[in-house]
Amino acid sequence: MAYRIYLVDDDRFLVDLYAVKFKNAGHDVSAFTGGEALLAELRKGSVPDAILLDLIMPGINGFEALETIRKEKLAQGAKIIVLSNQGQDSDIERAKRLAVDGYIIKASAIPSEVFAETLRTIGQGTSGGPQL
Repeated sequence: MAYRIYLVDDDRFLVDLYAVKFKNAGHDVSAFTGGEALLAELRKGSVPDAILLDLIMPGINGFEALETIRKEKLAQGAKIIVLSNQGQDSDIERAKRLAVDGYIIKASAIPSEVFAETLRTIGQGTSGGPQL
C-alpha cells in the first residue's frame, strides 16, 4: 500500500535522503522546509497519512506548527511523528501533550529505521497517543 508522507525539515540533505527512501518504496512524498509551508498546504485541506516533523526550524518551528495543527484541527487522521535531534525530556513531554504519534531522535536512527517506524506508526490505525 502506498502512503502520502509529508517531510518537514529545514535540512535539505536530510529531507532528500528520507524522500528517496520513501519514494523508492512507492510512497508519495512532499517535502517542506518549514512550518509555514506545511501549514499552508494543510489549510488547503490536504491530509497525508503521516507527517515527519522537525522541531528546530527558522520561522514557525515544529512545536508552533503542531500547536496550530491541533488548534485549527488540520490533518485530521494523519499520524504525526516528531523527527528531531531534540531529545530532552521536556521536549518529549511537550510533544506528548500535543498528541504526537511517535518521536524519533534523528541522531539515533538511520533512514531505514525512520522508514520502518513511520510505516509501523501509520499501520497502527487509530491514534492512541505517542509510541515513545
